Amino acid sequence: MSSVTASLPQSTQAATVRVACALFLASVAGCSSFDGVISSSKVDYRSASRQTAGLDVPPDLTQLAKDGRAQVQGGVVSASAMQQTAAAGPASNTALVANVAIAKTGDVSLERSGDQRWLLTSLTPEQLWPVLRTFWQERGMTVKLDQPQVGVMETDWAENRARIPSDGLRRFLGPILDNLYSSGERDMYRTRVERTAKGTEIYIAHKGLQEVATTRAKDDFRWAARPSEPQLEAEMLSRLMLKLGGKEEATTAVASSAKPVAASPSTAGLSENRSLADVPNSLQVKDGFDRAWRRVGQSLDRNGFTIEDRDRVQGLYFLRYADPTKAGKEEPNFFAKLFGAKVDTTAGRYRVSVKSVGEVSTVQVLDDKGAVQSDDIAKRIISLMMDDLR
Repeated sequence: MSSVTASLPQSTQAATVRVACALFLASVAGCSSFDGVISSSKVDYRSASRQTAGLDVPPDLTQLAKDGRAQVQGGVVSASAMQQTAAAGPASNTALVANVAIAKTGDVSLERSGDQRWLLTSLTPEQLWPVLRTFWQERGMTVKLDQPQVGVMETDWAENRARIPSDGLRRFLGPILDNLYSSGERDMYRTRVERTAKGTEIYIAHKGLQEVATTRAKDDFRWAARPSEPQLEAEMLSRLMLKLGGKEEATTAVASSAKPVAASPSTAGLSENRSLADVPNSLQVKDGFDRAWRRVGQSLDRNGFTIEDRDRVQGLYFLRYADPTKAGKEEPNFFAKLFGAKVDTTAGRYRVSVKSVGEVSTVQVLDDKGAVQSDDIAKRIISLMMDDLR
């Protein structure tokens, strides 16, 4: 302690400390960078980019009308009137649910095939690309991979702060110590754009990480893969639909119709526990070409493969893949973005072939020359897709 501080009476020192603490709390609590203490959204990502206040109405649309179902529509509402309304049954509420399941809004339509969802629009990929970049930045995500030449955009890993339990202590200390809380999960999204004869198709795939304890005492943790969440994919598709000109009713319908995570065929960890001896050299999928092509593409996105190119006419995805026994944890693109590691330059190039006869499709792994592969690397690629294509 300095001589100046030591010369002050104890009562003066205590008062000084109290005043300093009060000024600090007031300045932090008054800061507007904490987005109103806690976001009420189910998705609240915060990364290097600041999250915006909310979704803006596109310039070619009018402001959406507010929901007045919870507002008193003039005059006095009596208990008897409310009972008469309830007794009238669902027929009296027809106007409230007339537009819940909209499949197409404006130029953007939601396409579904089984548990797959994607957007279809007449906009060209060139017109969509800057809008997609802005969309992810508005969600609070940082765009880490931007490859318009192959139609792939990836975000960096980010934490969904909405999943942190909002207890009394956090609500009280949130504006001050919010950064000390963690959900123990990280999410990233891959957006893939394909030009087709009907227009442009937009796919969104989710990948997740979670912290797991490596010791019984739980004093050391590591990041491990967790299952992809179709509900998050559906919610992001719905928000993108709104961004591109959809309506709020369609947005709600898309998110509410998503299947729960437990129903998703993509389950992290199954492929790691499967012996390569149990993996076939090819996969038989009971789907025609269009559906099989989309399912294979979604599986490659969810598993983090680096897609360098694709040829839908020939039914080929061109991949770069590193043998995990030599390159580390998984395909390098998976954890490299989280820890800032460089991509392994020794990764080999492969092709995933989708060939169909009627309503049955065959999925195989080829080398960069087009020869069918059945070695351990090919089986690892097949194994990662098995859980999604079963």
